[in-house]
Amino acid sequence: MRKLLASLLIASLPAAAALSEQDIQTAAKLRDQALQSSQAYDLVESLVVEVGPRLAGSDNNKKAEAWAINKLKSLGFDKVYTEAVTIPTWTRGTIHAEIEAPYRQHLVISALGGSVGTDENGINAEVAFFDSIDDLKAADAKAVKGKIVFINKRMVRAQDGFQYGTTVAGRSKGAVEAAKLGAKAVLIRSVGTSPHRFAHTGVMRYQEGVARIPAAAVSVPDADLIEAMVKRGQPVRLHLELSAEPGPDTTVHNVIAEVTGSEKPDEVVVISGHLDSWDEGQGAIDDGAGVAIAAAAGKLIKDLPQRPKRTIRVIFYAAEEIGLYGGYAYAEQHQGKSLAKHVLAAESDFGAGRIYRLDTRFGPEGEPLRQALAKVLMPIGVDLGNNQAGGGPDVSMLPAQGVPVVSLRQDGTYYFDYHHTPDDTLNKIKPDELAQNVAAWVAMAYLAAQNDAPLRPIPEGNFGE
Repeated sequence: MRKLLASLLIASLPAAAALSEQDIQTAAKLRDQALQSSQAYDLVESLVVEVGPRLAGSDNNKKAEAWAINKLKSLGFDKVYTEAVTIPTWTRGTIHAEIEAPYRQHLVISALGGSVGTDENGINAEVAFFDSIDDLKAADAKAVKGKIVFINKRMVRAQDGFQYGTTVAGRSKGAVEAAKLGAKAVLIRSVGTSPHRFAHTGVMRYQEGVARIPAAAVSVPDADLIEAMVKRGQPVRLHLELSAEPGPDTTVHNVIAEVTGSEKPDEVVVISGHLDSWDEGQGAIDDGAGVAIAAAAGKLIKDLPQRPKRTIRVIFYAAEEIGLYGGYAYAEQHQGKSLAKHVLAAESDFGAGRIYRLDTRFGPEGEPLRQALAKVLMPIGVDLGNNQAGGGPDVSMLPAQGVPVVSLRQDGTYYFDYHHTPDDTLNKIKPDELAQNVAAWVAMAYLAAQNDAPLRPIPEGNFGE
């Protein structure tokens, strides 16, 4: 019934200068081709098996860049090239932590990206326990000085993963706030939803003029253990050894491939993912899936008998995990006239779950494209959402420069069970769900490349909701 309704709606779409009936039908054919293709799964499997985890600046990251260049060339893109990005490096080293009192217990723990280490003797100190970073900020320094701060902020599952944004401050800013009060180190409850004994890593930040203290995340079951001991009313003492070490700056690359437009090749539709990953898992869902989706969608458009009107640019961004370095570098390198020719940008970076909603960020003249997208995507379970899209992490800085964006919302109910943990592995990806992602992305990218109505300027407010 849903497919029949969508077919009737597509047939009733008024012919306009923005999009032709042929454009709509071609997008629908591309969508259906994607559903039958294993291209994206083959790509992410190749990346995981042949390269593995890809910490920004590491040797494996270099291998991933070489893999990406060779793979994109083998897929037959018209252009494949790189753009340099300067980034800091970091080595995880080794880590060990245990509760010494009141009951000796080993802890499963992961250093946070960018953390300094302890000295060779480690740190032995009492725990200062807080339910959130806000509670830590409000604390008296006397309750913190000389201790190991533990931030116990919980995260719950949600389809859109909204709680990540409200929980992650403890990870990113906890070391600074704890150090301001004289703490020796900071530990956090992992920013994730898995009940399993995997710690959740991720980047953290230091602040100029504030002492740099070691920072790490504790697995959810072990965070529960610490909480249970604290509730017994006795001092809890921990021992922490961490050999993580920041390193020198290095050069990495955004890897880019293009399908050249037939009529307006200087106008660009960007579809993207990020090539780097954290080092403790395989980097399959974050973000091997994203680069595979973008490349597979671009490949389907490339294989059309007629090139799209505008250029499709597939970008594998560098160093997203440690601070969106590739995204910011791209925005800086293309600012001005180049970005003015970007008709749309989007990034896939939320795993491989089914897409259930399309959000946009268009001007009023973009409404025909919104409606065309809604009609083509309805048969695969994608509904039209709001007009306040961010576009994804590495393109999140582009709307401020006038670039329209879309967000293809994936079901992230279980995403944070695996995100940034050793459990981010290939077997978490379901091939049929990955193919549905490609189907949505290829239809979106093709229609954006064919659309002749201006999508700018981006208005204030909620146009299109």
